[in-house]
Amino acid sequence: MTEIAIRTTGLGKRFRRKWALRNCTIEIPAGRVVGLVGPNGAGKSTLMNLTVGLLSQTEGQLEVLGDQVRPNTVLHRVAYLDQEHSMYRNFRVHEMLKAGRLLNRHWNQQIATERLSELDIALDAKVGELSGGQRAQVALALALAKEPDLLILDEPVASLDPLARREMMSTLMAAKADRDCTVVLSSHVVSELERLCDYLIVLDRGDVKLIGDIDDLLEQHHVLVGPAHEADAVTGEVVHREDRGDRISLLVRGNRPSPGPSCDVQRVNLESLVMRYLTTSAPERVREVAA
Repeated sequence: MTEIAIRTTGLGKRFRRKWALRNCTIEIPAGRVVGLVGPNGAGKSTLMNLTVGLLSQTEGQLEVLGDQVRPNTVLHRVAYLDQEHSMYRNFRVHEMLKAGRLLNRHWNQQIATERLSELDIALDAKVGELSGGQRAQVALALALAKEPDLLILDEPVASLDPLARREMMSTLMAAKADRDCTVVLSSHVVSELERLCDYLIVLDRGDVKLIGDIDDLLEQHHVLVGPAHEADAVTGEVVHREDRGDRISLLVRGNRPSPGPSCDVQRVNLESLVMRYLTTSAPERVREVAA
C-alpha cells in the first residue's frame, strides 16, 4: 500500500470573515515532487502553514506522514522553507548551523557543511551580508540537514535572479536524488515546475481545482479547435471554452475527442492546462463567510 505523505479531508481555514482555504480534500503519495500552483490569495501558503503546524485549521482533518497535525507542534520529519528564507541576519553561517543542531532532534551537520562548501559559502560569513541566492542556499542546507521525509518550500526562488534560481533548483533536485523524500513546492513559474515535478495541485480561491499525476493529467486533457457548430457536438467534460468569432477552443477532459473533419485536436502542455483551469474561476479570490 502506497504511503500517503499528506492527507486532508474537508480542510478549511478562515481568517475573521474570509476563507483562505475551504473544503480542501487531497492525498499526496509519498516520494513525489509536488507542484502547488495558483494565483496570489489562492490558499497555497495557508495550506503549507497548516501542514507544518504554523496555523490551526478552522474545520476538517489533516494528517502528515500518518500523524494528525496540531498547531505549535514540532514536526521532526518535516522541513519547511518560506519565501523569505527566514534566518537571523546577524548570525554567522556556522552559528545558524549550531542553532539548527540544537533545535532539531535529528540533524546531519555533514550534509549542510558539504553543500555550503560546494557552493563556496564561507561558514564565518554573516547571513545578512550574503547575496539573496546565497541566503537561499544556506536556508535550504539547514532544511536538508534535518534529513526530512517531507520538504515543504513556499515560493523558495521567487526573489532570486535566473542564475540563482537555477542553482537553487539544482541543489534541491540533487538532494531529492540523495534522499527519496516527498517535496512540495509552490511557484508561479509553471514551466519551472514542469521540469521538476511529477504531481500537481492547482488551487484557486481556496478550492482545489485540479490534482493528480502530471503525466496522467496531460494524457486526460486535449484542446479542440474548430468551427463552433462542430466543436459543440463533442462529448466529454468541457473544462474551459474560448470563443474566437465563428471558431471555438475547448479544453476537454476524458478520452481523446472525435470531432468533425474541420476540427483540430491538440495535446496540452502543463502551463496551458493550469492557465485554462484558473481562467474558469471567477475573479474574486477569497470568499466572504455567509452572514
